[in-house]
Amino acid sequence: MPIFSSFCMWSQRQSLLRRVACGVEELRCRRREREAALRKARRERQLVSKRLLREAPEEAAEEGAAAVLGEAEIQHFLRLAQRGTEEKKREEALVTLRQGLQHLETQQTFIRLEGSMQTLVGLLTCNRALLQLEAARCLHELSHSEQSMVAEACLPATSYLLTYLSGHSSNFIELCLYTLGNLIVESEAVRKQLLPQGIVPALASCIQSPHMAVLEAVGYALSQLLQAKEAPEEIIPCILNSTLPQHMLQLMQPGPKLNPGIAVEFAWCLHYIICRSTMPCLSPMELYLLWRCCCWTWLRLSREQRMQDWSCLSLQLACPVIRCLSNLLTEVAVEDVEGQMQLGDERVVAALFILLEFFLQKQPSLLPEGLWLLNNLTANSPTLCTSLLSLDLIEPLLQLSSLSNMVSVLVLTVLCNVAEKGPAYCRRLWPGPLLPCLLNTVTLSDTEVVGQSLELLQLLFLYQPEAAQDFLQQSGLQALERHREEVQLQDRVRALQQTALHG
Repeated sequence: MPIFSSFCMWSQRQSLLRRVACGVEELRCRRREREAALRKARRERQLVSKRLLREAPEEAAEEGAAAVLGEAEIQHFLRLAQRGTEEKKREEALVTLRQGLQHLETQQTFIRLEGSMQTLVGLLTCNRALLQLEAARCLHELSHSEQSMVAEACLPATSYLLTYLSGHSSNFIELCLYTLGNLIVESEAVRKQLLPQGIVPALASCIQSPHMAVLEAVGYALSQLLQAKEAPEEIIPCILNSTLPQHMLQLMQPGPKLNPGIAVEFAWCLHYIICRSTMPCLSPMELYLLWRCCCWTWLRLSREQRMQDWSCLSLQLACPVIRCLSNLLTEVAVEDVEGQMQLGDERVVAALFILLEFFLQKQPSLLPEGLWLLNNLTANSPTLCTSLLSLDLIEPLLQLSSLSNMVSVLVLTVLCNVAEKGPAYCRRLWPGPLLPCLLNTVTLSDTEVVGQSLELLQLLFLYQPEAAQDFLQQSGLQALERHREEVQLQDRVRALQQTALHG
């Protein structure tokens, strides 16, 4: 063969390779930009809640049973609690006031009443333990209010609640922690007062408590603090400079002493730190410990599912653990920890599919979380993409796509991760159930689903020309024509038509 002809053929091959590489890279960039926007939306979505402690089941039943108190009655009970001659009567007066404060009307009257909060704070700081406890319970009822102005009114008490975190009564510390957690999430003024007064060091001290109830309360208060709008700039750096992260990780480490309730609280804390931090948030050792902890918990959850032994707490733990892993995978490449964590092991993918099956049956709202994690796992890991193929999980994955448009987009994104790894992977994807699935999704009206279908088809056509031929034979061009005039899709439709017809 003449040298010139050989050179021309080599140049044509190089040109084709460059075109394919460019197309794949462009698709990847486009997808990553869209995923970044989705991640931002997920980060901004907050999980705000309040907790109300009741000492006994009958107290919960009493809620709403107590009468609404007027100004005169509130003044009477406060005066009796403050100046009564018998301690038992003083305590009973605060109990009656606390029961009345279960009503929003009483709460509003209480904070409007001049001197009421000062009197309650005075009782909180007196030298009578039972009166202190009942005053703290009154504040706890107020902290649970639906109205932010009630939380603002509790501001004078917060410094004392913070001081009592260093006390000796675990029950009292627990009550103060939940009250502070309720106030923190509601009021920026409360946070601005507590941060310079040392709430982060106080929580770092409480997290070393031997009492399980206190540890769970610490996790709750910390998770509320981490949801503040100023957390990324003002709060998270303080937490990362404290001993809190290492203690959180220790409390989440695998073993028989792991407490699921505590693990749930601190899993949410770690989720907020990882997804809202504006700087590298954990050291390499802490990242390793978190990987180990999350993966162990994940595998444990999948084992419980096989044994049909899922507890309510295990189900609560699934969501923050999966989110932690998903967000970590945006910070650290899978290959950076695969050797240490054995993330390339097929058991990881198998365990995730066991969880997906359980979510499908029992908790469909968690399916997108599991698929988001699968997307992040496979995005940069050929090993895990190979596991999907070798375990014959493509068809079960495709079966999920009919559940909702959101699920369909995530399933198609995972398949794009597999396809972009090259010709060998596309040959394993095609032929099979993928063609009828894509012929169906490109006819849908949802722009996100159709757009993701077009990107997957583009990758398949570039790497597996037979896929284009099959698509044409099955009236694929007619299906694409439906979207030719849609602004968001028309460029991709034209590009795909050209690739299908001309290669």
